[in-house]
Amino acid sequence: MSLLAPAQRDQLESWLTHLKSLDDAAENTITAYRNDLLGFLGFLTRHHGETMGLGGLRRVKSTDMRAWMAHERRRGVSARSLARQLSSVKSFYRWFAERDGFEPTAILATRAPKFQKKLPRPMAKDAAVAMIESVSDQTQEPWIAARDVAVVTLLYGCGLRISEAIGLKFKDTPLPEVLRITGKGDKERVVPVLPAVRDAVDGYVRVMPFQLEPDETLFRGARGGPLNARMIQKVMERARAQLGLPATATPHAMRHSFATHLLEAGGDLRAIQELLGHASLSTTQAYTAVDTARLMEVYDRAHPRGQAS
Repeated sequence: MSLLAPAQRDQLESWLTHLKSLDDAAENTITAYRNDLLGFLGFLTRHHGETMGLGGLRRVKSTDMRAWMAHERRRGVSARSLARQLSSVKSFYRWFAERDGFEPTAILATRAPKFQKKLPRPMAKDAAVAMIESVSDQTQEPWIAARDVAVVTLLYGCGLRISEAIGLKFKDTPLPEVLRITGKGDKERVVPVLPAVRDAVDGYVRVMPFQLEPDETLFRGARGGPLNARMIQKVMERARAQLGLPATATPHAMRHSFATHLLEAGGDLRAIQELLGHASLSTTQAYTAVDTARLMEVYDRAHPRGQAS
């Protein structure tokens, strides 16, 4: 940090402490943020030929941002990685500007470089299992680790949407052999509950430190309020960084994986459609990445004319 003025260094560390204490960010996530900001702040110092204090940070212009991004691209940084670095810089500046009372327009208005976004894809079986195991390593609080494992196991083991998983009530425990889930459009479906799912949820309930009423939501945040879906998204972001998985390894990808792995094991596409709560079979086709030939086999078996032939 020798290129940084003491005030810059203190501000950076205060922001990282904020992330660690309030967002429960993992150490590897903190390290990534630190490296992104050190690179950016170091560039500003070299670009201006002098050590900049906090006043200099407030005066960063659009031309500075363009120069930094051009410098990173010349270094061989990919568009995807640069977009991530810019996201870190913007996150820091939102926090800094709120504390310091200025408008960071030049930074927040900077557009990320365009890159080809990968379509959401299901995860490989071993990756899905590794994700479940890895989320427990992203916090030092045992009950929160058990909570995160339980939620992610519900996504993969029952094919639930994240809103459906965190919407379960305390009265739903211990989980029965089948769950009645009310999904989009208030459509109800029945989902079998595997023993591994039941065990994960039971494990969370045993160590969860709050006394809940039957109609209160089962999964709780660190301070005892209902769990926000963003917290599961964040813990999976950290876990996928640790595992080297792509950005498509999201909570929704666990639901994709549930459907795809069922299909690969010989499951019927229409039955999987019912488990997912899809109104359209074509939606299930997209979820499972099933090819058209397989889809037509299902239509042929189900359609009266196909059966007649």
